[in-house]
Amino acid sequence: MVEIMDKETAKSIVDDTVNAKDQEQQFLTFIMGKDEYGVDILAVQEIHIWVEPRPMPNTPEYIRGVIDWRGTIVPIIDLRVRFKYPEATYTDTTVVIILQTRMAGSEQICIVGIVVDAVADVYDVNNSDLKKAPNFGSKIDTKYIKGLTKINDSMIIILDIEKLINLEELTE
Repeated sequence: MVEIMDKETAKSIVDDTVNAKDQEQQFLTFIMGKDEYGVDILAVQEIHIWVEPRPMPNTPEYIRGVIDWRGTIVPIIDLRVRFKYPEATYTDTTVVIILQTRMAGSEQICIVGIVVDAVADVYDVNNSDLKKAPNFGSKIDTKYIKGLTKINDSMIIILDIEKLINLEELTE
């Protein structure tokens, strides 16, 4: 038997479904050292095997160089160097995550690759489970951290890609 519902009930069901989706996001997580980080899955364009980028003169140490990705020249940022981890060693699990995002404070779209030790998983995270980064004072910069969440007894740091990939800051 087919149940027929009135417009108001149908609209309520649709609104609840839309609101539920607004409360949950998906994140691709990856490993650096012993830590797990996440980025918004909607920013991920591709997970690319590690290839040595072409170095570019006069760039910060954490910009490894550029690669040709499908006809687009993409700057490659080594997050281990950017986050001051011990020197990176590139292994079979090292990958470049190609990200597309808006530049901070701009409508301009940019494509950048980030070098990570390994890809971990994709998780659905409810917005209420995303906690603000603690305040460490003015000496420690947490501006790249969107929040933290706990999944399977593991604390995952969710990165704010727009702030992390601020090309104006990269060139300073």
